[in-house]
Amino acid sequence: MASSMRSLFSDHSRYVESFRRFLRSSTEHQCMQEFLDKKLPGIIASIGDSKSEIKILSIGGGAGEIDLQILSKVQAQHPGVCINNEVVEPSSDQIAKYKELVAKKSNLENIKFAWHKETSSEYQNRVVERKELQKWDFIHMIQMLYYVKDIPATLKFFHSILATKAKILIIVVSGTSGWDKLWKKYGSRLPRDDLCQYVTSYDLTQILDNLGIKYDCYDLPSTMDISDCFVDGNENGDLLWDFLTETCNFNTTAPPRLKAEIMKDLNEPEFSIKKDGKILFNNNLSFIVIEA
Repeated sequence: MASSMRSLFSDHSRYVESFRRFLRSSTEHQCMQEFLDKKLPGIIASIGDSKSEIKILSIGGGAGEIDLQILSKVQAQHPGVCINNEVVEPSSDQIAKYKELVAKKSNLENIKFAWHKETSSEYQNRVVERKELQKWDFIHMIQMLYYVKDIPATLKFFHSILATKAKILIIVVSGTSGWDKLWKKYGSRLPRDDLCQYVTSYDLTQILDNLGIKYDCYDLPSTMDISDCFVDGNENGDLLWDFLTETCNFNTTAPPRLKAEIMKDLNEPEFSIKKDGKILFNNNLSFIVIEA
């Protein structure tokens, strides 16, 4: 690995911008929306049975866009029931955006919000040390398990704090996605960072099987338009390269041979499809639902 290559997470503003470009170029949120519309209502139907309050824990809630969609589905499924929504999120910027979103949104009268600026492991340590453990009706972890050091211990802990009939929803890239192949083939040649690890639904289902935890796994198709990655000097393409490889300024710092190899693979059918003159990377998502 060339010494000039460094992790994308070493430059926060570049990471944020590359992530923004990824969302703009992908069907990630549309894919999540489809799941929330079609599958989530049935999944959450029993979580609030005969309860005066439904307790929801959002781990890595980000800026709240998906959280508020989930809350609206819970409201529709359990009209009039009070909802206690607690958010664990390490970024103060994201929490500020989440609060702005809540301030602008109507129909949240029966929802009580609380935010905790901490990681999932900090949350776990805090509630265990202070003996503040409580049971939750619905816990969700959306695209955040990549940032957890000990995934088996994390899953075991959050499963242990589920109430009766409660569920955990995990969203993560699918083991059938291009990410799985990209990470397995090139991960050792790209700059690594303690902040992030390569995890797909394939890894998670193996962990859950080993823990003896029951789950259902749903895969939904998603793509990311990477056509700009093949245009020299294209700013959007440069940022998407950074996101794909988790490398800051990949285009200008990567060894030419490494870039050529990845570029060739990204054209292959196991990574991407070609449609309407575009190259669409396989960004398939898995939705894992764990039962109490």
